[in-house]
Amino acid sequence: MTDSPVALITGGGSGIGAAVARQLLDAGHRVAVTGRGEQRLRAFAEELGSPEGLLTIVGNTAEYADVQAAVDGTLKAFGRLDTVVANAGFATHDTVAEGDPAGWAEMVLTNVLGPALLIRASVDALKETRGRIVLVGSVAGFVNTPGNLYGATKWAVTGLAENTRRQVTDFGIGVTLVAPGRVETPFWDGNGLPPGHLLTADQIADSVVWAIRQPAGVDVNTIVVRPLGQPN
Repeated sequence: MTDSPVALITGGGSGIGAAVARQLLDAGHRVAVTGRGEQRLRAFAEELGSPEGLLTIVGNTAEYADVQAAVDGTLKAFGRLDTVVANAGFATHDTVAEGDPAGWAEMVLTNVLGPALLIRASVDALKETRGRIVLVGSVAGFVNTPGNLYGATKWAVTGLAENTRRQVTDFGIGVTLVAPGRVETPFWDGNGLPPGHLLTADQIADSVVWAIRQPAGVDVNTIVVRPLGQPN
């Protein structure tokens, strides 16, 4: 167990992050998950039987001190870091012409600054293991939709992934952007599910884990996953 790979997942207490954590634990990885809600993280750990290979860390992904503490805590607990998954994010579900600006700053900081902070905090440890950075983006980061500021944050993540790859590939670190289409997760809470077929969090986790488990020297960079029937 002491030599098994280690992953740190932001926003890992529910949705896609939790699904990735479950699959990696089942594959023999050790996993640290972060989130803002201590109760949610505790419930997630208890749901899994509080396994020895799971570490939960309360913190805000948009605060560098919290992100650095999560990386340091993971290294202290497990002795190495092989993968980081920047999964934390949310949408205000409004538009730039008609929405409420009160929630925009938090969304932009979480969705855009958060992944950048995770990269900065973890890059030295990932150099040691020649590890991987996974950024969870969105189809909304490839397709324009009217007034969608959330989509603009995911366009930023799309650019961040390639900009990061161009720098860290020389360090032996891989970078993968996983861009889901419509997925049935807590992302939609309070707004209702969109029409049509939706993917499950586990189906997106399949793609994340597949990228993480590529052989040494293989760098899969962009994975766009839509449910059948989603045209855009």
